[in-house]
Amino acid sequence: MVRAYAIKGMKRKNRGEKYDKEEQEHNEQAGEAEKERAKRVAIEKPTEEVEVKEEEEGAEAGTDELVGIPIAPSEKMNNTNGVIFVLEKASLEVAKVGKSFQLLNSDDHANFLRKNNKNPADYRPDITHQALLSILDSPVNKAGRLQAVYVRTEKGVLFEVKPHVRIPRTYKRFSGIMLQLLQKLNITAVGKREKLLRVIKNPVTNYFPVNSRKIGFSYSSDKLVKMRKYVDAVGDDVNLVFVVGAMAHGKIEVDYIDDFIAISGYPLSAAMCIARITEALADKWSIL
Repeated sequence: MVRAYAIKGMKRKNRGEKYDKEEQEHNEQAGEAEKERAKRVAIEKPTEEVEVKEEEEGAEAGTDELVGIPIAPSEKMNNTNGVIFVLEKASLEVAKVGKSFQLLNSDDHANFLRKNNKNPADYRPDITHQALLSILDSPVNKAGRLQAVYVRTEKGVLFEVKPHVRIPRTYKRFSGIMLQLLQKLNITAVGKREKLLRVIKNPVTNYFPVNSRKIGFSYSSDKLVKMRKYVDAVGDDVNLVFVVGAMAHGKIEVDYIDDFIAISGYPLSAAMCIARITEALADKWSIL
């Protein structure tokens, strides 16, 4: 008779499986012991765990930032009325210059604009930059009375800027943000789905409150008023909508304005006009 031999390597395999099972059982026992110890610690010192969770939540809450644009702190608006700003005819146009897309301006792209039979003086995105800084840095916004900011470009593109966004201080960074917005149509905060800047559908009147008064500004207007007295005459239940031109020269021509006024006997820049408006509103609402 031939003696039966076991297949070579089977004993080692079985032995290895035995060791693996023993190691797995040891790990499971150690895990159960760790869980029991954690339960005892939680029962004996429950406050420590709560404090750690609160610290973690606080750390997560402090990370609400937009890439390149920090979020400015502001108070919540307790009153029902507020103010809305609309910047009309903003010079924000993107074109391919060389091998890359750029936001056109009169300083850097004068030769490119002349070659395309365009007037370089009309391409002033810095006016929109200064106007947005004047609006968002105002005490009216910090107090939570600014409801929204809308910007409509010369080409008719309408986008919304949230009041709690802090626009970049330098023009170079602002230009990059506007380029990204006009190409991707929105900019969201890191880790969140909130769209802090977004392109929206026309007309802008769809986003105004029902009880709102639309006021336009023009140096050529026959109605010269003192801004403080003008806003004081408006009722507290009315939402004010101020329409300011963000172009180098010309007049805003829109059909939704209720009243055209002039607030100075001299031509003012958009930023200066907005500064006078926000100062009058701060006095009206006792914002220091």
